[in-house]
Amino acid sequence: MSKKYLFLVIIFIVSLFSTLFAQTKVSGMVLDKSNQPVPYANIVFKGSNQGVMSNEDGRFYIESPQTYDVLLITSVGFSDKEITLEKAVNYNFTVVLKDAEALKEVVVFTGKTSKKNNPALDILRKIWERKRKNGLYLFDQYQMEKYEKVEFDMNTIDSAFMKSKLFKGMEFVFKHVDTSRVTGKTYLPIFINESLSDVYGNNKLGKVKEKLKANKNSGFSDNQQILSFVKDLYSNYDIYNNHMTFFDKSFTSPLSKTGIDTYNYVLRDSAFINKKWCYNILFYPRRKNELTFKGDFWVNDTTFAIKKINMAVTKSANINWVKDIYIEQEFEVQNDSVFLLTRDHMMSDFALNKKEESKGVYGKRTTLYQNHQFNVEKPVAFYKEEVNYIDNEVYNRDEKYWEENRFENLNKDEKGIYKMLETLQTVKKFKKLYNLVSILGSGYIQFGHFDYGPIFSTFGYNEVEGVRIRTGGRTYFGPNDTWRLQGYTAYGFDDNKFKYGLSGKWMVDKKNRIILSGGNRRDVEQIGASLTTTNDVLGRSFASSSLFNTSSNGKLTNINLSNFAVEMEPVKNLTFQLGFSYRTLESASNTFSLDYYTDATYTTTRKDVKQSEANVQVEFSPNRKMIGFGVERNVVDSPFSRFYVNYSHGFKGLLDSDFDYDKLQLYYKQPIIIGPLGRTNITLELGKTFGTIPLGLMSVIPGNQSYFTIENTFSNLNFYEFISDQYATMQWEHNLQGRLFARIPFMRKLNWREIIGARGVYGTITDANRAINASGLNYTAPENVYWEYSAGIGNIFKVFRIDFTWRGNYLNAPDAQRFSVKGAFGFYF
Repeated sequence: MSKKYLFLVIIFIVSLFSTLFAQTKVSGMVLDKSNQPVPYANIVFKGSNQGVMSNEDGRFYIESPQTYDVLLITSVGFSDKEITLEKAVNYNFTVVLKDAEALKEVVVFTGKTSKKNNPALDILRKIWERKRKNGLYLFDQYQMEKYEKVEFDMNTIDSAFMKSKLFKGMEFVFKHVDTSRVTGKTYLPIFINESLSDVYGNNKLGKVKEKLKANKNSGFSDNQQILSFVKDLYSNYDIYNNHMTFFDKSFTSPLSKTGIDTYNYVLRDSAFINKKWCYNILFYPRRKNELTFKGDFWVNDTTFAIKKINMAVTKSANINWVKDIYIEQEFEVQNDSVFLLTRDHMMSDFALNKKEESKGVYGKRTTLYQNHQFNVEKPVAFYKEEVNYIDNEVYNRDEKYWEENRFENLNKDEKGIYKMLETLQTVKKFKKLYNLVSILGSGYIQFGHFDYGPIFSTFGYNEVEGVRIRTGGRTYFGPNDTWRLQGYTAYGFDDNKFKYGLSGKWMVDKKNRIILSGGNRRDVEQIGASLTTTNDVLGRSFASSSLFNTSSNGKLTNINLSNFAVEMEPVKNLTFQLGFSYRTLESASNTFSLDYYTDATYTTTRKDVKQSEANVQVEFSPNRKMIGFGVERNVVDSPFSRFYVNYSHGFKGLLDSDFDYDKLQLYYKQPIIIGPLGRTNITLELGKTFGTIPLGLMSVIPGNQSYFTIENTFSNLNFYEFISDQYATMQWEHNLQGRLFARIPFMRKLNWREIIGARGVYGTITDANRAINASGLNYTAPENVYWEYSAGIGNIFKVFRIDFTWRGNYLNAPDAQRFSVKGAFGFYF
């Protein structure tokens, strides 16, 4: 199970209580005279530049370490209102605004600002003209120091929750409760990670290298998945770009050239900031349910570079599990043309729903930059990325080192996290809760240095085995193990047979990730469940493991597979593998045959296939991010392209092997984020076999007889409906991320997402391969290009997707399925 699932499981068991530290705090709601919420009203402490905007429901929270006694509320179309604060802490204020007197005789605005004669838009156009001249990209080379702090906080836990039996024996953790200056909610820090790095960039080469100098963490310190998940969520972004990507979704930037059609802009104020005269502009969305922000920015009046920006994602945005996203960025003036990012802070509130009272988890990342240097040239070789390098010394810096090198001191709550969590690790009850989350996330139950599992594969069903049970495990000394053994055994209650699989991996060279692997498996399998295959000895397709299917399937095969491989990664994300395998294939059912003719007269047949094969694989996955440094790593859930080529040669006579052939396969997948229009995935597969081969070695066009949507299969095809020895497929799927449904009033609140797609395959079979077929199965190749198209709805109840698929041709084929409905479960942002 991926880190995404592990992180979402954690949300289910979190929450907080509040103590008061700031000098002035105010929360409440802004209403009009009809008691309707006033969204995006501007709330400031009078006499200061500290302000916030109300959300779509008119709610707001504002705090300051200073003491203020007057609150000023303004909004387009309403008279300004001042509220006297009688005490330092004021919760649940209700502010009622009146219509502006001057506007009653002209036009009363409903919140949308004019696109004409608006001074804010004149300033925005100046920003567009100058944006390419600001920042690091003015120089050929640059370098700087970077300090990053990532933190998790449980939020919105009240006193009743604190008294829950769940926390019995752990009450001491609530001594570290604080209040968020952004949301006004109480929170309890539960995890912190600090890192110090040197960053080098070469704009000519388009290369950036980050050298880690120190790292320190607490809390879930051994779980690299959680840390990597948060860092991936908060990947780098540029406010000057037209779109910014968070949670795999594209948000329109308030500085975008399309911003005039997406946002309302109001010129609110002007003032000196660090001796530079700056304008303050408010922005908020023109429509609900779009991926937009509300907030304000300060911009210099001569360079028109951003000095400071505050943004919050609107609550109506179609994004799951996230109630709030808040972003702050600050820039430093180097000279009249260079503004450099010096502070970047992002906070997200993860929760099961978006109700105000719902409990959740804050995920925070704060990044500081200093000591910039420019045009200090480094050789090209300096920017070569390390494939698998880990320096354990950077994780063992003492406290004196951190006190001397942190860019800013930790506050009292952050300092307390290290000690509090060190104590918490000794509490048995906490260990049990942590172990439960780990089991749900990884699928394994740990017993010392042995992991039992995966528990999610314990039960299965197919027509040959009937009910199938499976048990297995793996060695596990830590996430960075250089070797691993794993295996399983299974039993089918209908065929009364035991099956097994055993494999081992050993990384003999860490720098180039040279890995030796091998194993053996005897099992029942649905071969042809995918076109592009690997020699994973423990792999098993969903086609032969699912509990329920749309129709019966007896076309299963007994497989005995042994393999050995050498793999290396000399360049990051470029992998080479050389392998050798030997397999025997034989039908597992009396209703299915793999028979083939063995003589020129086509009179003698054979039931089993014995085949030795050598293969060379090359895989290139640019921008792929991995977790860990061991023999097995996890992939970060971020979009990256994948290019894979496999060449195989079958040896006739070697180990009594039956056939001599050559096979070439190519796989290419490209995800494309198209700004606000959503995300597209394009997948291409090509393959050809040179030589004469039987059914067991042919390229079977993958069908899908389950009730679930399975990637790289054809929903309306049955197993073995199409067979080929050369093929070309293309699959296209586009997720509109709810852009259309958001425009339909009665569907807007459902947050459903539209998914459309089409897939097709072309294939042929040589006469020689047809001639040796003695299986009784009539070979049919998709010579006229089989295709199907689909429309689906995603994000149903946040975890379900349903796809409707229509068959485009071959409608009169025997048992042709013209239409299908399939679903899929999963956690989606």
